[in-house]
Amino acid sequence: MKTALDRHKMTRRDLLARSAAIGGAFVIGTGFVAASTAAWAMEVEYIKPDTMAALIQMARDIYPHDHVADQFYAAAVKGYDNADQSQMIEAGIAALNAAAAGKGYAGYLAAGWERERVDILRAQEDSPFFQTIRGGLVTGLYNQKALWPLFGYEGESYSKGGYIDRGFNDIDWI
Repeated sequence: MKTALDRHKMTRRDLLARSAAIGGAFVIGTGFVAASTAAWAMEVEYIKPDTMAALIQMARDIYPHDHVADQFYAAAVKGYDNADQSQMIEAGIAALNAAAAGKGYAGYLAAGWERERVDILRAQEDSPFFQTIRGGLVTGLYNQKALWPLFGYEGESYSKGGYIDRGFNDIDWI
């Protein structure tokens, strides 16, 4: 049985997530989203900047990697900023915000704890919106060559002679 003290323990991940939420993870302006703690920004054309900020946070909550910068998550969801998908994205984020409001938050981004946002996402995970974003992130995030070294992936091996002669058995994390 958890004591009151156990319920209030904070992990490193919780501390970082809460710090980012308090400090404002994104600067949102007319037509752009920028990280308040890094040197990147992106322009949006079809969806609202606050919607894109929520979408980036959603991407991070679905596939959380502390060592991956927000700019890679932003690049992974940038493709949804188009005329064909903007209505679905706006409606999906509005549903997330409504679900967050039902739990007492001003919106999805206002839920400062990752665990709280994940609870909101779990309630939406059967929706076509969630499944579209989750499925698109698999390729949108993990196909970015700049991220491969962070995960220990060296890329395709055929052009370099194959894996047998080039580190087939050098994985130290299995």
